[in-house]
Amino acid sequence: MRVSRSCFIASAVAVLVAGCGSPQAAPAKAPDAVAVASNTAAQVPGPGTPAAREPTGFTVEQVPESAASLPPFPMFAVPDGLTSILDDGDKDIGFDRQHVIAGDRIVAVEGKVFHDAFQLQLREGRRYSEIEFRRNYENAITALGGAKISTVQFTGPVVTAFGGREAVEEHFLGACVARGCAIDTYLIRSAGKEYWINVSTGRIPLHGYVTVLERQAMKQSLGYLSADEMKAALDARGRVALYINFDFDRATLRPDATPAVEEIARLLQADPALRLSIEGHTDNIGAAARNRTLSAERAEAVRAGLVARGVAADRLTTRGMGADRPLADNSDEAGRAKNRRVELVKIA
Repeated sequence: MRVSRSCFIASAVAVLVAGCGSPQAAPAKAPDAVAVASNTAAQVPGPGTPAAREPTGFTVEQVPESAASLPPFPMFAVPDGLTSILDDGDKDIGFDRQHVIAGDRIVAVEGKVFHDAFQLQLREGRRYSEIEFRRNYENAITALGGAKISTVQFTGPVVTAFGGREAVEEHFLGACVARGCAIDTYLIRSAGKEYWINVSTGRIPLHGYVTVLERQAMKQSLGYLSADEMKAALDARGRVALYINFDFDRATLRPDATPAVEEIARLLQADPALRLSIEGHTDNIGAAARNRTLSAERAEAVRAGLVARGVAADRLTTRGMGADRPLADNSDEAGRAKNRRVELVKIA
């Protein structure tokens, strides 16, 4: 079944709001593109040279909060006269990492994802040009208070900085990235949420692609080990892997990480002679040096949480291992999730 939860502009902005509720206030005209400023929120790109993995300097705060009433996610229905070429099961992904162009660089964002794709120039029925397909989405997004944030296409320097054509094709899921494709990235900020949208066209026969991502942290689906279970693993193997939630690309413990930290504290309080090395690990996305720094900072954040709960600081050491010791293959999100961990290692 095609998405029909919301409205899409076929040829005029008025079509967008029909049946979806009109905006509460007319949003200001969004800029065509957002200039690059000081770095705060951009994610680190994937493959490429070390210089290419540095944050772009783009900040989401450059896009004003929308005053419009947004339709339900993913906001856009099938354009008039087109038929989705994707099966329903291929459209929605509960959590994934999506690459987009922010400013003049490729960056990665994580959250809930929706993909759709269409053949634009059918022999029968409605035919779309590339510019009409992309302009309809641009008009719809602008009407919802969003802004275009990409200032470049897949030019040689952009592709080379990311690691080459194969790397782009591997990491830009649900978008046209072949030579000759055109792609635009947009951002809508509303009620504290961020919606990142890729719209692209290209290939023969001509196709159009759209990806909508609602940025959010992954909801932890694994339970935490109890202090007794940690002790059993340490006694048997000398180490235990824990999955503790941090803010993305930061060493800030999320509130839902509290139970895991408290269980580690109970483990240490129950055995006053136990000393631990806290080792942070990441997946392989991003620069190796940044991953080592981030993993060390996360290990230190866990140590600080334990000290704050009364554990003596001299019983704990920390190490940042980066992506050097994966538990699983980094080629898919399931493997990368296993590799993003904190390990407790018993010190003899």
